[in-house]
Amino acid sequence: MEKEKEKPQQDNSSQSPSPIYSPLLLVVLAVLLWSTGGLFIKLTTLNAFHVNLGRAFFAAITVGIFIAIRKQLKFNWFIIFTSLFYAGTLTAFVYANKNTTAANAIFLQYTAPIYILIFAPIILKEKFRPTDLITVIVCIVGMSLFFFESSSNENKLATNIFAGNIAGLVSGVCLGLYFVFLRHPRSLKFNPALSVFYGNIIIVVFMLPLILSDPQTPVTKDILAISYLGIFQIGIAYILFTYGVANGVRPLDASIIGFIEPLLNPVWVVIFVGERPSIWAIFGGVIIIGAIVFHTLLWQRLKKIKNDD
Repeated sequence: MEKEKEKPQQDNSSQSPSPIYSPLLLVVLAVLLWSTGGLFIKLTTLNAFHVNLGRAFFAAITVGIFIAIRKQLKFNWFIIFTSLFYAGTLTAFVYANKNTTAANAIFLQYTAPIYILIFAPIILKEKFRPTDLITVIVCIVGMSLFFFESSSNENKLATNIFAGNIAGLVSGVCLGLYFVFLRHPRSLKFNPALSVFYGNIIIVVFMLPLILSDPQTPVTKDILAISYLGIFQIGIAYILFTYGVANGVRPLDASIIGFIEPLLNPVWVVIFVGERPSIWAIFGGVIIIGAIVFHTLLWQRLKKIKNDD
């Protein structure tokens, strides 16, 4: 027994060195970068189309370099199809941030797991459990609270908030479908970064005619904010997150850490912009995030029990 214990210690000396930075720390840094999206979108004076194109342009370059270095740049029609949902996620999220509060935009985007629960059984033939149905119902109740604010006021701001909330919902649907198709057997053959790269290229192509029809002149603050959004908030954050998960961070841990984003996103906006979410948004967000976290932990617990048996 003593020899068996000593053997791994001898083998460790010949293994490749451990990562310089903790993989868990890299995942946390990635999520912190993601959480700043609402703030920097709010800081720009440009409309949603210009912000969306600029952010996608810099993100495509950043992720493209990452893929090129790894020599994994490939073309496949199924990747392009999956990329459409990623493009829809980013586009709807930017529009939502420009028309409703950052809290509404991020909380509604984080309804994505309920669409995964709905569409995965249809597309991936996964089993739909009773706990899934309960989670979906609870999240729908939480989502409905976001529309109390706009329905209680009849003015232009309320109309914008309603449109922004709808965009937030669309962002969540697209994100849910994006994750479902990433898990499709045809996607597992490719690096997921490809869908991020092509998704941003798609945004640039579709946004270009829109901004040419209504051009705006960016000021220095706009250029800096958009550059940050593309390079750091999307590009580098994605690289850090995937590196952390690839080097040992469990998917469950990564998913729980991911919920830092919707919690901090409105906080940065309150601190630096002064935009405060409504009480309805806070209640709705707590219900949605709470239901999804509970479902995630419960599913992992049941899976562990099943594996132990």
